[in-house]
Amino acid sequence: MIEKKDILGVNIAVTDLPKTCQIILDWVREGRKTYVCIAPVSTIVDCQKDQVYRDIVNKSGITTPDGMPVVWLLKARGHKAVRRTYGPDLMLEVCEAGHKNGLRHYFFGGTDEVNLLLIKNLRKKFPEIKITGSYAPGIRNIGDKEPSNVLKFINDVKPDVLWVGLGSPKQDYWMANHRALLDVPVMVGVGAAFDFVAGTKKQAPKWIRHSGLEWLFRLCSEPKRLWKRYLVGNTVFIWLLICELFNVNKVKR
Repeated sequence: MIEKKDILGVNIAVTDLPKTCQIILDWVREGRKTYVCIAPVSTIVDCQKDQVYRDIVNKSGITTPDGMPVVWLLKARGHKAVRRTYGPDLMLEVCEAGHKNGLRHYFFGGTDEVNLLLIKNLRKKFPEIKITGSYAPGIRNIGDKEPSNVLKFINDVKPDVLWVGLGSPKQDYWMANHRALLDVPVMVGVGAAFDFVAGTKKQAPKWIRHSGLEWLFRLCSEPKRLWKRYLVGNTVFIWLLICELFNVNKVKR
């Protein structure tokens, strides 16, 4: 049983990296068809503005706490064992644990160049890993449906885990919209994990990732793309928590 706690109407799992990895491996073994969302502050804020998106996130098999503010909030509410469960770390954890029993992986997202480097680096790190393929879909809008031939190819190569790197909220919509059309047991939306593992984007050092300052590192790396997510989104998150604390109804749910 996965314990989940409500943060501004979003059900976040009380979990950590090893526990989430084991849950995914168990689902693959059972053949359970589901998807995994990774929820930083920006996902929780986006869910306030979009009821459909909130439903998608809440219908996942598990939505993990990605982002130290989410972890700190859960700890402050008494869940001391919770740990950050970050997309790139989760992907590497599952690849390492799964290569011992022949887990088959497929990568959807990124670019052709990124995916080649991603697979090369994973094979260097885990020589016995089984990768059934990758597909770079190009620019996707929220809610776009994938051509049937692409879905057929993914089904034909029979992956156990489909890693989706489209960024949130696109990847979460994509997983929900295609869940019934794909035979793969588990889909996991991992955002920028493709770029980080491929080495095409610089990842913050571990101490920064665990200090709660990764947002600042990423903002400095990509200010034009990420300023709104972090400067506006983080402020909105704090404001909504204050409103909730004082029972001020600022968000329609």
